[in-house]
Amino acid sequence: MRALNTFERYVLNEILPFLFGALAAVITLLVVGSLEKVIAPLLAKGANPALVARVLALNVPEAAAQALPIALMFATLLGLSRLAADSELKSALAAGIPATRLFRPVLALGLAVTVLAFALGEGLVPRAKTEARRVQQQIVLDNPRVLGLNAGQSAVLRDSLGRAISIGQILPGGELRDLRVVTMQAGLPPREVITAASGRLRPGSTVLELRSGQRVTYQDARPVTVLTFQSGTLPLQDTGTELGAEGSSDLNPIYEPLPALIARTNTYRAQNISAPADFTALHRKFAGPLAALALAFFAVALAVFSFRSGRDLGMVWALLLTFAYYATFSVFRIMGENGALPGALAAYAPDLIAIAAGAALLWLTARR
Repeated sequence: MRALNTFERYVLNEILPFLFGALAAVITLLVVGSLEKVIAPLLAKGANPALVARVLALNVPEAAAQALPIALMFATLLGLSRLAADSELKSALAAGIPATRLFRPVLALGLAVTVLAFALGEGLVPRAKTEARRVQQQIVLDNPRVLGLNAGQSAVLRDSLGRAISIGQILPGGELRDLRVVTMQAGLPPREVITAASGRLRPGSTVLELRSGQRVTYQDARPVTVLTFQSGTLPLQDTGTELGAEGSSDLNPIYEPLPALIARTNTYRAQNISAPADFTALHRKFAGPLAALALAFFAVALAVFSFRSGRDLGMVWALLLTFAYYATFSVFRIMGENGALPGALAAYAPDLIAIAAGAALLWLTARR
């Protein structure tokens, strides 16, 4: 038993350096890949570099949660491939240690990675995404040029309170002219209209300063009160100015806390409401972290099969299989969110494919 424990520790010591390296590489690729179309235009249009760097940093927890299972498979393939190439697995077999003993340390590591990925997804990720949205709004509101608006152009923003903020002209230095704030009611005339000759977005906040204006409230489309003011402030709520959000101020369901997501999907289920994105996100909350165990099983099965068949996996195969899993995961996620597949199937299919592939490799190994 002592020899087995020593062997298992040796296997883990071989995999862990690759895991840390692969994790850093995958996080970098995911962060840069998701923001490559945003960073350069933001900086070119005068966005605050410190705010842009903060958005990047706030995307790291999500990238880490996604990268952990993929990095584990990559590290396991590389680590076991090196052991096989150096004939260390042969030495273990000669010492009476079966190749299947590789499963215990790797699956134990996979379980630890699963717990860590779930903790990140439920702890840091929702808070980081909420803060990232706030910083993105601050980038836009501090400098409207990042939305492609230049001096002299007009703009219309909307916030979560149903208000449409029309800006007639944006002057150099961020000065605003001819502002109109309309509070809408679904299927009804506006409830309130605020006009102002000029204004400015308060630096470092989401507060709109108004000057020389008028506030008119309506009931049944008839004016009820008319007030004039020399200056005033208007706090904005979720203006939908998140970068790359395509005008939506709603968070992706996957970023919501699990209890809130469960409660909403239960309501949808009871009312027979179709919400594929929410149901897919609910199952992804568990399927994503569990991918670490599935991919760890597949990686060890593939390593055993390769060792028995005398083949060396190497870096190229590890990279190809890693990207193949990521592509499969992305395709099933999109199909689930668009209702082409049930949410549970779309979420767990990549994990089940990895387990089935690993089982098939073990079956082929046993037949040799």
